[in-house]
Amino acid sequence: MITAIAVIIVFGLMVLFHEWGHFIVARKSGMKVLEFAFGIGPKLFGIQGKETLYSVRLFPLGGFCRFLSAEEVQEEDAVNKEELLSRSFESKPIWKRMLVIAAGPAMNFVLGAVLFIVLFAWFGVPTAVNENVIGGLIENKPAAKAGLEVGDRILKVNGVETPDWLAVTEQIHSNPNQKLTFQIEKANSKQIVTLEITPEYDPQSGQGLIGITPQVYNQRVSVLESAKYGMQQTIEFTRLVIMLLIQMITGKMPFELSGPVAVAQVIGEGARQGLSNLLSLTGILSIQFGILNLLPIPALDGGQLAVLTYEGIRRRPMNPEKKGWIQLTGFALLMALMIAVTYKDIVNLIMK
Repeated sequence: MITAIAVIIVFGLMVLFHEWGHFIVARKSGMKVLEFAFGIGPKLFGIQGKETLYSVRLFPLGGFCRFLSAEEVQEEDAVNKEELLSRSFESKPIWKRMLVIAAGPAMNFVLGAVLFIVLFAWFGVPTAVNENVIGGLIENKPAAKAGLEVGDRILKVNGVETPDWLAVTEQIHSNPNQKLTFQIEKANSKQIVTLEITPEYDPQSGQGLIGITPQVYNQRVSVLESAKYGMQQTIEFTRLVIMLLIQMITGKMPFELSGPVAVAQVIGEGARQGLSNLLSLTGILSIQFGILNLLPIPALDGGQLAVLTYEGIRRRPMNPEKKGWIQLTGFALLMALMIAVTYKDIVNLIMK
């Protein structure tokens, strides 16, 4: 139940911000928006505004803005046809249409930044403690496999005393793929034990890693500092997601995508861990959603931007039939990919 509610809230927030971006820029550009829909599928109910229908649909995991098209105007027998044509999507300059399309993903970056700012203003900024005590472990990494636990104190590595976290990481980072002897004071019993652990080589940093993190505390900061840290976090996650995408496309790392089932599991787990984790996760997902929507794939915003760029270079509209086939093909491929990753998620869930 918690997972279902969290998924609806998280996806709903991302979709609302995304579509609101399209909506507000379209209105500012003089376009007529016929419908602003939250959700996809059959319409549950709607409120008719002055010129826009605000509707809620059955499945709350999507949404759309429907703009007035020139084709619809031509089919109408209206007295003010010229005025309506001037407010259609196609009648506007290409740069305005591109702004409308790009505004959706842009608002996902804005949402990510807002959530990070709220997170830091409310809970404080996580700050690492420079002590030789383990604050967290990553599953299936050397430290966890060797039996280290949160709260364990690392006294020595290969006979070298490690009085603080910097000393610990220095020994680990400088010895990738080398078996190291750790002298550990266990958190509960205070017994001194000796363990042998081999740091994994990390190709990105060129260092050794065993999958441990330091203890952290949340440092209270001002609203202005929260804004600064929130923007920095947004930029850093944007850079990270783009870098990972490039590495997957170039084959430097496995091409792995999580489907809706896996994402729902992650959101549910984040919700159970508390509000701070859920806020952080939603911010990250919103940034990912914005970047993925900008990919030049037909049926996504990036695909529409690519078509508009093509039309701008050629200085004439693309053949409507050709454009329709491109959109249909892109949508079919997108659905096929969605089905494939969902199937993989379900199989992984059953195999666990």
